Amino acid sequence: MVKDDVQELADLLHSASIHLLRRAGEEDAKSGIGAARLSALSVLVFRGAMTLGELAEAEGVRSPTMTRIVQGLEGANLVRRVPHEHDRRSRIVEATSQGRRALQAARRRRIERIADTLQQLTPQERRALRREAELVERLFGHPERPWRPLRRHVAGPGAAIATARSSPIAKSAPARPRAPRG
Repeated sequence: MVKDDVQELADLLHSASIHLLRRAGEEDAKSGIGAARLSALSVLVFRGAMTLGELAEAEGVRSPTMTRIVQGLEGANLVRRVPHEHDRRSRIVEATSQGRRALQAARRRRIERIADTLQQLTPQERRALRREAELVERLFGHPERPWRPLRRHVAGPGAAIATARSSPIAKSAPARPRAPRG
């Protein structure tokens, strides 16, 4: 692919991801939890309990910003801070059962919204989109690891999917399960 083609594809993916997140995000308002709080809660639910600093790093914000987000989540009884088992000076932030339920409900609404939109596609278009989505997930789904190029020269039907599933990126699970995007 020539550089202009790569730039054009990157622009298309950028635009599509913004539209997808905006459409899915319309459902988030129904949760009564702001986008930043939902995102932090998602990290805690899917990756597990962590320190405030780790949560801030995972979300790409500074500690004071994450402190305010966590305080809001605590006030809504969606997270709690508990003593760190190895460092008495530190506290761990963890999702409460109410927080897990709230996040799952918000996630379910987003997925239903996206699924409703996908119904407009033919079965063949949905299969093609699934293959492409798997490639996008493979490339961008692990922000804690550097991006790696796709392996080339894999023969046979479904080779791209097999390559994605058998890649070192796909095989090496993070220490904590990663949070779904959106």
